[in-house]
Amino acid sequence: MGLIAMSERDLQRIEVLSKVADGRMTMVSASHVLALSERQVRRLLDRIRTTGAASIRHKAIGRPSNNRISDGVRDYAVTLVRERYADFGPTLAAEKLAERDGLRVSRETLRGWMTQAGLWLSRKQRRTFHQPRLRREAYGDLVQIDGSEHRWFEDRGDPCSLLVFVDDATGRLMQLRFVRSESAFSYFDALELYLKQHGAPIAFYSDKHSVFRVTKKDAKGGQGMTQFGRALSELNIEILCANSSQAKGRVERMNRTLQGKRQAETVQRA
Repeated sequence: MGLIAMSERDLQRIEVLSKVADGRMTMVSASHVLALSERQVRRLLDRIRTTGAASIRHKAIGRPSNNRISDGVRDYAVTLVRERYADFGPTLAAEKLAERDGLRVSRETLRGWMTQAGLWLSRKQRRTFHQPRLRREAYGDLVQIDGSEHRWFEDRGDPCSLLVFVDDATGRLMQLRFVRSESAFSYFDALELYLKQHGAPIAFYSDKHSVFRVTKKDAKGGQGMTQFGRALSELNIEILCANSSQAKGRVERMNRTLQGKRQAETVQRA
């Protein structure tokens, strides 16, 4: 005989009914403990005596739910998400499936499917522990910059990058600019516009993209700086490169927000 799965409630019922059968507990006391009527307790007790303790087990245990969505629908939804909405979160992906594909699935169900398929990481899985970097004290001291490559115009245009400037002290979104790709020239244009609108910060904080940091160890000339770095040096602006994405968390979180439900608003604003 194999193992029989039982819930905690079923195990409690068996224990209480065994005491009643042995004369160690009255029928009235058992009904109070199990929150059942005396008639229900008597029926359960008769069932145990006739067919054994295993008969107490709830009949639905181990069976698929009556409301379970078929495997075919699940596979179809996961395929659509993988092909069309891979960079969307479960909430937005569920909305797009209903709006464009006529497939209505709750966001929590879709979240579970995406997690199983490796298309989504839960907040606990994404969590990493690191020493937080303190914010700068004054507005304009440090500005985080980053490029976010994404299908911003969905199927209406080619993928492009959005250059994002965020003030470190306040988290304020300072500038958005669409470019074909992250390059020195695109950052020069964005820098010129930023300086005209906001003036010069003390420093910019970026990732280790080749625009900001010399990646070749044997590079000759340039005093160890990129073109963009030399231009900032001439303007007496420092460039700082983060060692991890968490260190420039404000601009990273802003990128996720802009790519999410505010995408249409982002396109209009930029």
